[in-house]
Amino acid sequence: MGDRLRLAVGIMGNASSLLLYAAPILTFTRVIRKRSTEEFSCIPYIVALSNCLLYTWYGLPVVSYKWENFPVITINGLGIILELSFIFIYLWFAPTRGKIKAGTITTMVMVIFTVTAIISAFVFHDHHHRKVFVGTIGLVASVAMYAAPLVVVKQVIMTKSVEFMPFYLSFFSFLASVLWLAYGLLSHDLLLASPNLVGLPLGILQLGLYCKYRKRGIIEEEPSKWDLEHNNIQEKPKHMQLSMNEDVNGKI
Repeated sequence: MGDRLRLAVGIMGNASSLLLYAAPILTFTRVIRKRSTEEFSCIPYIVALSNCLLYTWYGLPVVSYKWENFPVITINGLGIILELSFIFIYLWFAPTRGKIKAGTITTMVMVIFTVTAIISAFVFHDHHHRKVFVGTIGLVASVAMYAAPLVVVKQVIMTKSVEFMPFYLSFFSFLASVLWLAYGLLSHDLLLASPNLVGLPLGILQLGLYCKYRKRGIIEEEPSKWDLEHNNIQEKPKHMQLSMNEDVNGKI
């Protein structure tokens, strides 16, 4: 019963993580359409890539015991493909300064992952120590992934707009945190559960900010529409007066 429940939660965790990793598709559809990255940050996608790389390695039999963490491998392997696609699109449309920044951070992530994989495979000679080593680094990457959308929080607060903090990214981050926390606890694997103890409150914070500033944005937009309509009503008599003057002058 316990194994079946763990497997069921793992499948639901995979589904939520798939939605989390796929959520930026809407963002990058806009980037492609406008041929500009605008004010979007690439950091959340680079951090998500590092998380996917580390946990794919964590789930493989090199680190874990046989295929005990197979659900972790499948979703993070797919996440690698998606995140690399998003980063490539960002690099293609970003300005030169943005390309340099994103390229530098991506290179650093790849180097850290490679060093981690080599050390875990050749320095440690049992699964327990390999899991502790890779899981600890993965913990840092996971916390960074869940916190990455907070990069735009300052902008959200200053502009009182959530335009560049996508709702689905925050929502699915929260949902994935809940399910993977449950999976880690059912598996008695604190290295899988602990990142989500941080991800859960961060997800709640992001959703709270979205709800707060989304409502305020709606309230602030309505007066401007009324003002436009009021201005149009006021302008009509002016146009009518001008046309009447022209007619009178023409007759004279």
